[in-house]
Amino acid sequence: MRALPIAVAALAAALTLTGCSDSDSENGSGDKNTADKKPSASTACQADQVGTQVAANEAPAAGDTGNVSVTLTNRSGADCTLEGFPGIGLNAGSESRTVPADKAAQPEKLTVKPEEAVTFTITYVRGTAGDTEKSAAVKTVKFSLPDATDELSFAWKYGEVALRTASEPDASVTPFQRAGD
Repeated sequence: MRALPIAVAALAAALTLTGCSDSDSENGSGDKNTADKKPSASTACQADQVGTQVAANEAPAAGDTGNVSVTLTNRSGADCTLEGFPGIGLNAGSESRTVPADKAAQPEKLTVKPEEAVTFTITYVRGTAGDTEKSAAVKTVKFSLPDATDELSFAWKYGEVALRTASEPDASVTPFQRAGD
């Protein structure tokens, strides 16, 4: 009859363990993460969801290097993602030249929360005013976000941009990074 007390003790232990849960939630699933998490609705950031601010460290003279930083703030009420580089077009009248990505930079996928900011920087060499063979008199910058349907733009007020070739500006663009990094 010694088996009965051991069986009762084992049954009591099993019932006690069954009553325990790893969850702090009331859902009974035992998974803490499913009760408190909202479903992820993160999608690619779109042009109409972001506010834009432009700041420049203008190249003072021909041959000097300047930087134009663009800050994008998520103005939507939901997370969105950015991965890679913005598509940059320097527009000089009827001509547009694409700014290549900074080859030394490694992009990362960023989830941008509402009201959070990210930046990218265009680095350029200032060209010589009036030298249409070696410089582009840029008036507007158009840029696109990865997987977005519309473009954004801003006025270029930082002088001519030197050209590496007739179609390639002496410029580069960084990937998106968190503001302040």
